Amino acid sequence: MTTTSFVVGLLGDNIGGSLAKPLQEGEGEAQGLSLAYRLVDATHTGLGLDDTAEVLRWAVRLGFDGLAVTHPFKNAVMGSVDDATPEAQALGASNLVVVHDGQTIAHNTDWVGFAEALRATLPGALGDRMVLLGAGGAGVAVGYGALRYGAAHLDIVDQDADRAAAVAARLGSLVGTHRVAATSDLERALRGAGGLIQATPVGMDAHPGLPVDPRLLRLDHWVADIIYFPLETELVHRARAVGCRVMTGGAMAVHQHAAAFRLLTGRPADIRRMQEHFESLTGQHVALSG
Repeated sequence: MTTTSFVVGLLGDNIGGSLAKPLQEGEGEAQGLSLAYRLVDATHTGLGLDDTAEVLRWAVRLGFDGLAVTHPFKNAVMGSVDDATPEAQALGASNLVVVHDGQTIAHNTDWVGFAEALRATLPGALGDRMVLLGAGGAGVAVGYGALRYGAAHLDIVDQDADRAAAVAARLGSLVGTHRVAATSDLERALRGAGGLIQATPVGMDAHPGLPVDPRLLRLDHWVADIIYFPLETELVHRARAVGCRVMTGGAMAVHQHAAAFRLLTGRPADIRRMQEHFESLTGQHVALSG
C-alpha cells in the first residue's frame, strides 16, 4: 500500500516565515498527498542545541516521517542521528533528517539544490573556474555542489582567511586539492574565472549592501547569488546592468525543496509547479533557465 500521508517537523530558530511549510504542503496537495509540516521553533519553545537528540527521539516516537533542519541545528543533528549519507557526513551538516523504520538518517539537500539550480539556470557554467565568496555553512554546501557538478576550479574568498583555508582543505579532501584554493585576492581570482557564487549574508533584507565591487564583473561573467529575500539583490541588479548572466537564490530554494520532497515522499516534485508556488508566495519571478 502506497503511503499518502506524511508528517514532517521543521526544526530551527525563528522559523515562522519559512517557505518550507507552504511549498512542501502545496506540492503534497497537488500530488494528492496529505503532507503536514509542524514547526518546532526554538524561539518559542526554549529549545537549545543540547536538546537536539531529544527532539529527534520524540520525532521518532510521535511517528514523524522526517525533520527539516535549519539554523542553528544543521551541525548539531549530525551527532544525534543513527546514520547519514556520505554527502551529509562530508559536509558535517544536515538540513533534512528522514525517519525510516525508526532510524534517523541525515541528508543534505543544500548542495544538490544549488548544483541542480546552476545546471538548470546557467548550464554553460558547470565546467568553469569559479569564485566562491563566503566560507560559512552555506558556502561549504554550494562550493561542494559546484565541484561535484564539474567546476574546473574553485577559489574561496572570505573575510576570515583561516575559515576560507579550512573550507578549501575540507573540499579539497573530497574532490582533490588541485581543484580548490583559498585566496584573499578577489580581483585576481575573478580575472581568471567564468563566474562568481555569492554565499555571504550581504544583500539580504537584514544585511543590505554589496559583497563585491561590481566594477570587478565583466560582461562574460555569470553571477549566482543564493539569497532569496530579496531575489533581486543589489549584486544581482548590478550584475544584470553589466550584462552578466545571473542566477537568483530562488532557483536554489526551489530545487532544494524539490530534493527534500522526493526524499520524504519517494515521489519526484514538479519543479515548474514549485516555481510557480514560490513566485506566488514571494511575489517575485524565479528564472529556472538562462
